[in-house]
Amino acid sequence: MTCIFCKITNKEIESYIVDESEKFIAVLDINPHAPMHTMIIPKEHIENFVDLPPKYGEELINFMQKIIKKISEKLNTKDFTIGINEGKSAGRAIDHLHIHIIPRFKDDKGGSIHSVVYNPPKEPLEKIFKILKNES
Repeated sequence: MTCIFCKITNKEIESYIVDESEKFIAVLDINPHAPMHTMIIPKEHIENFVDLPPKYGEELINFMQKIIKKISEKLNTKDFTIGINEGKSAGRAIDHLHIHIIPRFKDDKGGSIHSVVYNPPKEPLEKIFKILKNES
């Protein structure tokens, strides 16, 4: 097995495990962008968010809320950026689903999720909406 996240979830390599549930593990990011920057990783090798079995949904939400509350209490912040880099073009380096939980603070030099990319569509929203609704 060559996936580093599979090795982490199987505890084959050392990591900073914050918590775990039946299907997920929370570990500190080794390249943190903020104090207690944590990643939620499925224990099963799942590459993309769209491949995550729907039955995992409730456990994932509950587990993420638990981790966010823990970090919030320890760092005295209620502000977070939560995100997934889905695919190489989005900046994902490891092909195993992982969700970043990044605590935010006033003047932390970060921006909103809108600052990650700026590639506005050339078509009007009405046309895009029709395409999405299969009306084109």
